[in-house]
Amino acid sequence: MKLTGIIAYPITPFTIGTNQLDLEKLEQSLELLLQHGCDAIAPLGSTGESAYLSLSEWKEVAEHSVKIVANRVPVIIGISELTTEQAINKARFAAQIGADAIMVIPVSYWKLTDEEIFSYYEAIAATVPLPIMIYNNPATSGVDMSPELIVKMFKEIPNITMVKESTGDIQRMHKIHQLSAGELPFYNGSNPLALEALCAGASGWCTAAPNLLETLPKELYTLIKTNDLQSAKDCFYRQLPVLSFIVAGGLPKTIKAGLALKGLQVGEPRKPLTAANEKDKATLAKLLSI
Repeated sequence: MKLTGIIAYPITPFTIGTNQLDLEKLEQSLELLLQHGCDAIAPLGSTGESAYLSLSEWKEVAEHSVKIVANRVPVIIGISELTTEQAINKARFAAQIGADAIMVIPVSYWKLTDEEIFSYYEAIAATVPLPIMIYNNPATSGVDMSPELIVKMFKEIPNITMVKESTGDIQRMHKIHQLSAGELPFYNGSNPLALEALCAGASGWCTAAPNLLETLPKELYTLIKTNDLQSAKDCFYRQLPVLSFIVAGGLPKTIKAGLALKGLQVGEPRKPLTAANEKDKATLAKLLSI
């Protein structure tokens, strides 16, 4: 699988008051992302509050997302589990429902060794034929994978075909490119780093930004690919205040608040996460007037 462009992260909508899954609003949010020119959809990541869903809810969101997208673009299902067994169960389900790939991030209570991380991915890959995107985001998972380990897994585990790097360290992306001789596609997962990462050769940008910024992320990607760097800079810095704000405020609460401001009521995040306060909503409304 050779993915390029904007890989968009949808929220998981909940009903107002009862805080149950709202599959109708999920469909609406997915359709908006497709209208905004996204090149792939990645449900059940950090933005999608996957850590706060029951297994049955996770399965509903995964299956409904694949059904609604209906092969218009690839669907990459997010998997983040403490145990290898549960990660395998979710990977099997993703394959069963027709997902195109899985994005896997190990989460940990105890610090994992490189050997344990390798075994985690190896066991998942041995179970399903789907392409696997390694997801490195130590800020949320407690697991930090070095470029050396990532490239080793790419070379030795056939299903691993791509990596999302979210540390915000551009040198890691350069190192992955160098160690893999340019063979391992890497994707930017740090919103404020989007311009630099895409200019450095990232195959794409994994982001929740299209939920609020609509076509601007895809416009940035296109401008860089056509080597219109001055226009790309202008496009990026137009987006940067929103990109910085949604990261600082927490993706589920700020994206859901922004969608509500745009007229799509998708409920509040699951507790202990809280909804955006009135001050943050007012700031976001001002930022979205760009």
